[in-house]
Amino acid sequence: MPAPIEEFRYDGQADALDQIVSRERPLVIRGLVKHWPIVALAGESNQAFASRLASLDNGTIVDALLIPPEEEGVVGYRADGEAFNFSHHRVSVTQGLQRLLQLAQQDNAPGLAMQSAPVAGCLPGLLEDHAVPFLDTAIKPRVWIGNQVTTPAHFDEFHNIACVACGGRRFTLFAPEQVRNLYVGPLDFAPTGAAISMARLDRPEDPRFPRLKLALAQAQVADLAPGDAIYIPPMWWHHVTSLGKLNALVNYWWRKEQGAGLVPQTRLGGLLHCILLFKSLPAAERAAWRELLDHYVFGDEDPAAHIPEARRGWLGELDAEQSGKLLERIRRYL
Repeated sequence: MPAPIEEFRYDGQADALDQIVSRERPLVIRGLVKHWPIVALAGESNQAFASRLASLDNGTIVDALLIPPEEEGVVGYRADGEAFNFSHHRVSVTQGLQRLLQLAQQDNAPGLAMQSAPVAGCLPGLLEDHAVPFLDTAIKPRVWIGNQVTTPAHFDEFHNIACVACGGRRFTLFAPEQVRNLYVGPLDFAPTGAAISMARLDRPEDPRFPRLKLALAQAQVADLAPGDAIYIPPMWWHHVTSLGKLNALVNYWWRKEQGAGLVPQTRLGGLLHCILLFKSLPAAERAAWRELLDHYVFGDEDPAAHIPEARRGWLGELDAEQSGKLLERIRRYL
């Protein structure tokens, strides 16, 4: 059985965010947003919840996925791997909610999910009285609304606090080192932008994915109810299953900026560049570059500790000037 995700008790601590982030592991925060008005409405009925969101909808079009019933709500690939198993649509939040309420009356309904919609863009009135107490208001939330849909294991580069507003969600998390056991799909052909696991967690005997059992042995899981939240550290794999016929999640992504604003919004480009540069090298050269990367980038020891501080350059603390010079050198190499 998966281990339960550790829980953090929030009692209004001024340093709550520092306490949460400093643990560097997933944490469930029960009742964090139970004070939200839409959470109270979700407790009344799906109709009450949907009506309130529709009243706040400004008509902005958002992305939606429609998944055929035979796919059991799991976002992913067709059996042949040549295409995705859903159709993509553009709808307003109100249109999506109306369809979800209709599907809730059907047996064997298709999966429907409105994905990663910026709240400020489509439901701006929600921002006024729906906030996480210890998060900076500059961190803008996104909303995810759907029915019984599963997003397979994937990772984000950002810190993430996800709050359940309606329905229930099951989070199954894996530490970054489990990437080898999750059978991740193509980096350049991913259903929702982020590369996903191609293995279904509910089919551990699938002969195509024999190491999945190793990942499942290290999994952490939590079921969240309306008002509950979860903190997911950067790079942790998370598999998310929506359990009700109407579900809504509001999440907040952020990261600590470095490099005086010159670091790109995503570091995925660094990974792709490494694939291009190193993957095809002979084994001995690949091993040598691995040692260099471990020494200069991933190791715990300071590779410049023996160099006078004024001469550490790119190996020291990067201010705006040093970051600019480093970026220019990278451009010259490219």
